[in-house]
Parts: sequence; C-alpha cells; structure tokens
Amino acid sequence: MNNNNSSKATNKYLRLSPHKARRILEQIRGKKYNEAILILNFLPYRSCKTITKILQSAYSNIISNTTTEIDKNQLIIKKAFANPGPILKRFKPRAQGRAFPIRKPTCHITVELENI
Repeated sequence: MNNNNSSKATNKYLRLSPHKARRILEQIRGKKYNEAILILNFLPYRSCKTITKILQSAYSNIISNTTTEIDKNQLIIKKAFANPGPILKRFKPRAQGRAFPIRKPTCHITVELENI
C-alpha cells in the first residue's frame, strides 16, 4: 500500500468526462513530476488545470508524510487513472413537445507519486 516513498491524491465528482480525462492521464503516466507539470501546462485541454492541481496535491502529500528531503526530479507518476462517477441526467426540450435526454458525466481522478 502507501509507504514513505509514495503518496496519492484523489479528486471526486469532477464535471469532466472520464474519457477526456484519461486522454490526458495517459500522457503523464510514468513521467517524472517536473516533466508532467510541464506537459500539463502546454496541453490545450480544460481538464489539464484540474489534473495539475491533483498532481500538486499528491506532491504536497508526499512532502508532509516523509521526514527526509524529497527531490522533485526523483518523483515519478506511478499511477494515474480516471474512474467514472455518477451521471447527471437532464432533459432538453425539443420541437413538438418532445424531450431529449442529456447525460452530464462526472469522474473520479486519482494520481499516485512514487519516490525513486
């Protein structure tokens, strides 16, 4: 499980599609912390800002949970995944009294850092 060399951060019920969040997480999985932050800063997607905050939270967790000095260059992203959350269901009024369903997906994003 979590030892002194790893830490994780989770954000739940985000109003992002899990499919779109996974597209970003695949880009940073296995990369070093500094490299991942740099990649997220230059990708043009909306979910990058949220994923950056989760990554910084995981870094903050590993700093507060260890007594030794942690180097940002020695941290790699061990796990990064997005699970689907509950779907908000709405209806859009259409012509002639019809209603079309609208599905607003949510997701839970988890990022785990490990000190190598």
